[in-house]
Amino acid sequence: MIEPAQRRLANIQTATVEREAIEANLQTVGAIAIDESRQATIAAYIDGRIERLFADYTGVDIKKGDHLAVLYSPQLYAAQVEHVEARRASAVSGALPAVRQAQESLATNTRQRLREFGMTDEQIIDLETSGQAQSRLTIYTHQGGTVIEKLAVEGNYVKAGDPIYRIADLSMVWLMLKLFPEDATRIRFGQRVEAVIQSLPGQTLFGRVAFIDPTVDPKTRTVGVRVELLNEHGRLRPGDYAVARINLPIGPHGKVFDKDLAGKWISPMHPQIIREEAGQCPICGMDLVPTSRYGFAAAPVPQPQALTVPRLAVLLAGGNSIVYVETKPGRFEIRPVTVGPILRDKIVILEGLKAGENVATAGNFLIDSQMQLAGKPSLIDPSRAIAQSKQRKGPLVFEQVAVTPIAGEAGTKLEALYAAYFEAQQALAADKMPPAAAAQALHHAANELASEATLPESSVQLLQDIATKSEHLHHLDLAGARQVFKPISHAVVTLATQVRSEDAHRPFTHFYCPMVAGGGGDWLQPGGELLNPYFGSEMLRCGEKVREFPVPQKPAT
Repeated sequence: MIEPAQRRLANIQTATVEREAIEANLQTVGAIAIDESRQATIAAYIDGRIERLFADYTGVDIKKGDHLAVLYSPQLYAAQVEHVEARRASAVSGALPAVRQAQESLATNTRQRLREFGMTDEQIIDLETSGQAQSRLTIYTHQGGTVIEKLAVEGNYVKAGDPIYRIADLSMVWLMLKLFPEDATRIRFGQRVEAVIQSLPGQTLFGRVAFIDPTVDPKTRTVGVRVELLNEHGRLRPGDYAVARINLPIGPHGKVFDKDLAGKWISPMHPQIIREEAGQCPICGMDLVPTSRYGFAAAPVPQPQALTVPRLAVLLAGGNSIVYVETKPGRFEIRPVTVGPILRDKIVILEGLKAGENVATAGNFLIDSQMQLAGKPSLIDPSRAIAQSKQRKGPLVFEQVAVTPIAGEAGTKLEALYAAYFEAQQALAADKMPPAAAAQALHHAANELASEATLPESSVQLLQDIATKSEHLHHLDLAGARQVFKPISHAVVTLATQVRSEDAHRPFTHFYCPMVAGGGGDWLQPGGELLNPYFGSEMLRCGEKVREFPVPQKPAT
């Protein structure tokens, strides 16, 4: 018993276990990088000497068409003289048609050669108008942006192809993220990402996923994800850090609803291109594809509900997960729990708690240390809590089995629930995870039947328990799935003694294995040989047949 004064001194705080819609959010750190598709190199097209550099320092902003350098080249002068002479020769009247045609062809070839030497059409027209060859060539940029590298200085001799500047258009930048493979699997191309830049605290920017690396980095065991961010006013600087937040669907194949993408068409190369109808991307020319291809729903997706507690409420040590539940004011008891997905600030509880209970969220380590000193169950040895609880020995026993036949749609749903349960049981017996479709069918059937007014109250309670525990069955590993399957199975066995469809055509067999931790484990099978779902191939035939539940008799009409 903790007195109020002691509670205040120890700062013991509690929170209520809630059943709520859950939404997973991923937060990670990345770095701003230059968009590789928006980089360009300004190079010399001909051998020569650099006489003038107009962009004479790194970082200067330039516009498309700006002059960047002047290059002195005797080779260019000779090519210009050749072109001027060829044009004069082709213009001489009185020449034979064949000769004139040859001269015109020569002029065309020399003009093309000047283009290859880096002269623009305007420069060539000026040459043809003036008839005066020039030994100096002004080099213009074909892309606007920022000079990120200056590779030459005035007076340098350069050869054709030698780079002079590197330019990057920083109006759009990349945010480079590294995610664990299990998180990257749940990311969608085109998905919205929130980013807070280190140098712009308090400001949230938005971008979309443009690329998800199809391979895992063998050194870091991470997957690269690239996000495109619009860089208005040049505030985003390559190399700066950013914190990214992404909304993840529950489960690797979950749908994502984004009102900006619902029912739309998107470019497979440029996620910023979103259209109402099919068409082509104005940037790359590729055909737009429906956003549904990337896992986006056309309508809002209902979020699954689950029991959640604050992350601070759960104490973890090795394979142990416990919380301290306040049973009465000032009185706490240890409660082993089975945890599901860990969200940003909450943990999903699959088993061990009920909605409305209060759990300690601060001061729980102090409570735990006092439990250890008193020799009571604690985080280090929660098995004492199990040992102290009254454990059932032997299989589930029912004083009488009075099965109520259920007609209509409710009866059909009942048989669908049993079928989904059997599919999960057979998968576990084969050392496989319960199929996602079976786990979801079990959850949905139990959830819908729990609201059926025609079912007994005791059956409704069992169905609510099945719905709660089966919701995340397919998200766990094999050991976790078997652990959660036990309370599901016990509820299904009990349910089968109470209600079946009036159209049921096969009996159920009740089996029991005494080797399952915590008092043994029960399960049902639709006949056949014993297949132990708790141990699989390790002890596939371990267990005993308890009894057979016959097919219920249809009511007399």
